[in-house]
Amino acid sequence: MDHTNQRIQGIDIVAEMRQSFMDYTMSVNVSRALPDVRDGLKPVHRRILHAMNELNLAPPAAYVKCARITGDVMGKYHPHGDAAIYNAMVRMAQSFSLRYPLVDGQGNFGSLDGDPPAAQRYTEARLSRLATEMLVDIDKDTVDMTLNYDGKDNEPTVLPSRFPNLLVNGSDGIGVAMATDIPPHNLTDVINACIRRIDDMAAGEETPINALIDIIKAPDYPTGGTILGTSSIREAYRTGRGRVVLRAEAIIEPMSNDRERIVVTAIPFQVNKSELMKKIAELVNEKKVEGISDLRDESNYKGTRVVIELRRDAHAQVVLSKLYKFSQLQKSYPIIMLALVGNEPRVLNLAEMLEYYILHQKEVVTRRTQFDLAKAQRRAHLLEGRLKALDHIDEVIAIIRSSQDGNQARDRLMERFDFSIEQAQDIVDMRLRALTGLERERLEEEYAEIQKLIAELESILANESHLLSVIKDEMSTIRDRYGDERRTGIVQYTGDINPEDLIEEGQSVITLSNLGYIKRIPLDTYRSQGRGGRGIVGMQTREEDWVKDLFVASTHDYILFFTNLGRVYRLRAFEIPEAGRTARGMALVNLLNLGGGENIAAMIPVTHGDTDDQYLIMVTQEAVIKRIALSQFARINKSGLNALNIRDGDNLIAVLRSDGEREVFLATAGGKGIRFSEKQVRAMGRAATGVRGMKLNEGDRIVGATVADGQVLLVSANGIGKCTPLDAFRFQSRGGKGLVIYKPNEKTGLLVGACTVSEKDELMLINSEGVIIRIRVADISVVGRYAQGVKLINMGEGVTVMSIAKIDEEYVVEEDIDEALEEDVEAEMDNPDVLDDTDSI
Repeated sequence: MDHTNQRIQGIDIVAEMRQSFMDYTMSVNVSRALPDVRDGLKPVHRRILHAMNELNLAPPAAYVKCARITGDVMGKYHPHGDAAIYNAMVRMAQSFSLRYPLVDGQGNFGSLDGDPPAAQRYTEARLSRLATEMLVDIDKDTVDMTLNYDGKDNEPTVLPSRFPNLLVNGSDGIGVAMATDIPPHNLTDVINACIRRIDDMAAGEETPINALIDIIKAPDYPTGGTILGTSSIREAYRTGRGRVVLRAEAIIEPMSNDRERIVVTAIPFQVNKSELMKKIAELVNEKKVEGISDLRDESNYKGTRVVIELRRDAHAQVVLSKLYKFSQLQKSYPIIMLALVGNEPRVLNLAEMLEYYILHQKEVVTRRTQFDLAKAQRRAHLLEGRLKALDHIDEVIAIIRSSQDGNQARDRLMERFDFSIEQAQDIVDMRLRALTGLERERLEEEYAEIQKLIAELESILANESHLLSVIKDEMSTIRDRYGDERRTGIVQYTGDINPEDLIEEGQSVITLSNLGYIKRIPLDTYRSQGRGGRGIVGMQTREEDWVKDLFVASTHDYILFFTNLGRVYRLRAFEIPEAGRTARGMALVNLLNLGGGENIAAMIPVTHGDTDDQYLIMVTQEAVIKRIALSQFARINKSGLNALNIRDGDNLIAVLRSDGEREVFLATAGGKGIRFSEKQVRAMGRAATGVRGMKLNEGDRIVGATVADGQVLLVSANGIGKCTPLDAFRFQSRGGKGLVIYKPNEKTGLLVGACTVSEKDELMLINSEGVIIRIRVADISVVGRYAQGVKLINMGEGVTVMSIAKIDEEYVVEEDIDEALEEDVEAEMDNPDVLDDTDSI
């Protein structure tokens, strides 16, 4: 009884439970849930890669069954179930799970739809090429090895990892009382940030964390998408905690019958595509999202393609915004940059992560250098013995031949020539051919190379700058070999998400047809051609339709639509559907609440907030002109506003922007024009009618109105154009009959447009068949006001120019002429003699 009492010890059950739970917590977190800051791997992933390396599965080795790999990992290193090991290996092979897969799989390894991988007996795998960079030099004592769970094999405690895998591929895991969620990043960006830090370390300087954040701007997910804003991401890089909002990539495409469809080409990271489509269908059934008529998955091996067809009355941007709001087309991800530092969990910022990785590389390269140096010194030691033996070759041979065995020969050589035991044994083991004269030359060359190598290795160990340069060069090689472009886009926003946050700002051509079909096309779709070219088709039109207006605007601009009846409506440029070059576009009545008999007469792009001291000058075909402050159109509801009172029989034909200090130039179809100061037209309210701008001859009408500056470009219906210096048209008072600026005839046709240009501008012409040509103004002859000009566009019989638009110098991109669009330029028309441009009418 006394012995029993001596074995029983009283303990505090609360303290014991606390200590036992803490031990269990650390065991789970360190050995399962959290990655090491140095190689970014959890034990199971590290053991898989090590086992595959032991099986010599680096490319170009043949694939082996995953069951073989799983068995080796389970039997030697990871005493857990084969399902856990296989699932970890599958994830390392999925291109949609890891930004840079570490396992090269062959067979069914699952899909974005959540399909499970095939059984391990059916799939095969080997190391990816990038994974070999994590294992390189592991046999050179670069990392510590430890006994496996049964003490029969060795396994690495960390991999050499020639690239920062923790940031590159990220990691996620849930432990006990803590979790990690590190997003993946672009390899090129991460290595560039490491190189920046290495350069600063070599210079003895600290690296500001903002400098690193400017290089690594945001995560880069394997499935693409668009990141909304970076403020929280930058906070995560500074503190180790934050979040990232990711949206799917979607485009809006036109369909037949004035319908549109939304095509999703990339979904957010770790979103199940099949479940996503089910959710969208539920939203439609629950009436949370209206306007969807069909939903189907057209994805294939080339990529993701989810098609969402819309009804004719649906606004694609509105539907898409609701899908972002209610479905996983938009998803928020936490960022918790928790990793093991010396087996201790720590939340790290971006600079600390890079710092620990570089310190790891310094240790790896130092240990590798020490290993290579010891090996080189051993080889140099043997070479010195061989060279010394060759100097006494006859005596060496005599000693060896007279010895009873190899041990006696070795001992006698050591005694006679003071060889070390390694040198003497090496000489005894040499073949006779190694004692020839040619062999001596080879030994001397090898010895010289070994001495250079030893000097280089000793320099690396002695000089930290040299060591850092080696790390930098090796990382640069990895970047150049495996780096790629970002897959995930970034748009900036603050506060609530607006539709424009999703639209990359860029220049677009807005095109409007006579029957009211509108579309938006990227500006670079139209390449510059030589004067006299045939152009390219800009819109497929019916016989009774043609493109009547186009202009260049930013996708983030507001577009003011002025109708022939004097009303004004407003849209954002990105709300105009983007369409292909030959597509008709969408009927404008689906975007604006146009009244009966209303047609769009002019479109004006307005940058948000850019209304101070700006004016609009409105001109009708009956030469009525009105000036109004642009700020009066800052707020326009969907039903529009009255901008100008139009008299019966008249129509608004042009709206110009001005700063209040410009001159106005009006041109008529009959070839007359007038130039006067806009100050002669007082600023009026929206209810005003306007004043007379020019006296017209009977049957004539205004066809062009422009703010005068530089040169005046005139274009006739038959594609004849000319540039005339503005000074050729003398200044007059508003309301006069003007001057002769052009003499229309059967060959030229009536004037159809006028604008002021400079030599660096470009011009776009649209004919009645919907063909558009983009030409440089510098290619158009500068002549007097009575000259006909030169042919700008080749057109068939009965085809006429309907509209012209100027592309300002700031939007012109220098590029080669597309040879596929080049056509033989017709001979220029002979310019008639220039008449006296002072003749008045």
